[in-house]
Amino acid sequence: MTAPAPSPQFAAAYRDFMVGALENESATTAKVLAQVRAGDWRPDPKSRTAMELAWHIPSSELWFLRGIAAAKFEGGESQAAAPATPEAILKFYQDEFPKALAGIKTLTGEQLVQIVDFYGMKFPLYVYLNFCLVHSVHHRGQLSTYLRAMGGKVPDIYGGSADEPWQG
Repeated sequence: MTAPAPSPQFAAAYRDFMVGALENESATTAKVLAQVRAGDWRPDPKSRTAMELAWHIPSSELWFLRGIAAAKFEGGESQAAAPATPEAILKFYQDEFPKALAGIKTLTGEQLVQIVDFYGMKFPLYVYLNFCLVHSVHHRGQLSTYLRAMGGKVPDIYGGSADEPWQG
């Protein structure tokens, strides 16, 4: 038995839901990025540095959103050199995220239900919105565990922290 194909109306409603989720999560990501300290700090030699993670999050998120808007995934995350400072990474993210998300908002339901190849996986285009979101949240979680150890403060992410108690 095969599942029925999603309708364009479903895909458009899902897009609208995910746009809201992505906007909400981008604000939290910006709070985490704002606490990153410059340097080569990493918890283990096998780990990425905080600066590498801080760049990976926005560069891969924007690559995903742009790939979804174009209905094709080419290359990898941004091939541009990472900005030199955490502040420059944060500014880049705050400047570029709204532009990339605007491309998602223009997609029609018909476009969103088309099957698109992602390195051998073949799903309707709208499915990749969730993949983009969970990928970013995953790496943001990694980065947030670095913050206090590297001298930053851990922001309220999903309900407060010792540095930023939940305000209810």
